[in-house]
Amino acid sequence: MEKLFKGYMKFRKDDFESHRELFKELGRQQKPHTLFIGCSDSRVVPNMITQSDPGELFIVRNVANIVPPYRETEEYVSTTSAIEYAVQALEVDTIVVCGHSNCGGCAALHKSHDELESLPHVRKWLEISKEVPGRVDRLMTSDSPEEREWLTEQVNILVQMRNLLTFPYIKEKYERGVLNIYGWHYIIETGELFSFNDEKEVFELLT
Repeated sequence: MEKLFKGYMKFRKDDFESHRELFKELGRQQKPHTLFIGCSDSRVVPNMITQSDPGELFIVRNVANIVPPYRETEEYVSTTSAIEYAVQALEVDTIVVCGHSNCGGCAALHKSHDELESLPHVRKWLEISKEVPGRVDRLMTSDSPEEREWLTEQVNILVQMRNLLTFPYIKEKYERGVLNIYGWHYIIETGELFSFNDEKEVFELLT
């Protein structure tokens, strides 16, 4: 905890002071341009990866960067409500779904019901991406664990991008060309970022 307190003091002394005018502008309003849907993994830091300032990204994070398909419900829906707020209230013009290497949530998609017995809520949450393992099996060209890992993470990103288009207001804006949707695969150990190319249907390294 001491590390967190010291970090805050450093922020107040250095970072806040260097951005004082920006924080003053942000004090009563926000106008982010991008909804960033990422994994809760502690190693993935959206603002650091994109070098964005406070107020630029509206960030939603959960296990395995999942987007539940749209549905009308009286349940409490965290990710769905955050997406709704970003697109409808804040009117972002871009949505990024960002997966990453060595994703524990994606790895768990290949585990059995019993193996996830101690994580019942995670197990239920991952059901949204239950089609991923089958799709990965059909795409595998070898028995390489590395290939399975990358394919799982990338196919999972594509499933979430598709799920975004089940939201009526997202589909309408996307088809009008006023909302862009991107799929990113971030590699933790190298800092590389692969972006999905819709026309070629492949993830390409951003350079």
